[in-house]
Amino acid sequence: MSLEERSGLSILDLAGINQHTVSFVTNYGHRIYADDFLFQLDQCFGGEGDFYENQSNPLLVEQFLNTVLRFPEESYDGVLVWDTLQFLAPSLLALVVERLRRIARPGSSLLAIFHSEEKLAPVNTYSFRIQDARTLILAPRGARKPSQVFNNRTLEKVFQDFQSVKFFLTRGQLRELIIRK
Repeated sequence: MSLEERSGLSILDLAGINQHTVSFVTNYGHRIYADDFLFQLDQCFGGEGDFYENQSNPLLVEQFLNTVLRFPEESYDGVLVWDTLQFLAPSLLALVVERLRRIARPGSSLLAIFHSEEKLAPVNTYSFRIQDARTLILAPRGARKPSQVFNNRTLEKVFQDFQSVKFFLTRGQLRELIIRK
């Protein structure tokens, strides 16, 4: 479903709040909610110790999940996930994807981006801003190492409980996914 087809949709943006995206979404008559998922991830797991090992600490995981994605079931018609999931350890990734599935309404879509590099080297991260229907602004946020290599088969398995997953390769070695519930 596109933004033009209906009004009054609820969209969740995990890139944090920015005026470009807010204006774009609300000009179509939709509501937008935002949270800076990467900031929350760093706040919870970026303290002492290894960032990815900390993601297996049950107390930190509970704290993180109670901070982000704490919405009632079927709250959103769309979720802009962006490049956030590639920085989750496998066990936390499974929990977050399940939480996303629960908060998404039937027929909703998620937009996720993964780097297409098949090596565990640091990749650039971005803050995404929707300028207009044809322009996406990527503001650099630094580089970080993904938790694992994500190829198409891995991503199909991650989103296996969704209705469909479509892949698009973009410029800058980014793999864009449209996931349909």
